[in-house]
Amino acid sequence: MNQTSITLVGNAVTDVTVGATPNGIEYSTFRLATTTRRFDRGVGQWIDGDTSYVRITCWRKLARHVAESITKGDPVIVAGALKVREWANEDRRGISVEVDATSVGHDLARGVSAFTRAAKREYSSELESQEVDFVHAESNDGREVA
Repeated sequence: MNQTSITLVGNAVTDVTVGATPNGIEYSTFRLATTTRRFDRGVGQWIDGDTSYVRITCWRKLARHVAESITKGDPVIVAGALKVREWANEDRRGISVEVDATSVGHDLARGVSAFTRAAKREYSSELESQEVDFVHAESNDGREVA
């Protein structure tokens, strides 16, 4: 399968929300803000550029770990598959940028974090070992969650 892999550095701008698909597959989501910066030699300082907001979706054990580890305002690094989707409802249309995360962690260039290994029993879940097609569920704003 072809997909666009991406790594983003930014801040979690919402708390993590958790849920499960009708088949019981756990997921979590949060929004990430990332702002480009450049050094302006004319004024001798760093200048902020535009801010992009990206919805991050995590599945299964990563979803649980993110829900327990990430809070609004945390500096994070996210790697995953980029998805750009057009959406429309009764009176509005737009484009959403989303990442299905494969890895999420704190940005240690901006602070200190402590790692706690998950219990072994968590990895023996029957759902973790099965190949399961993603089922579509709806988010709070009516958009699909893959």
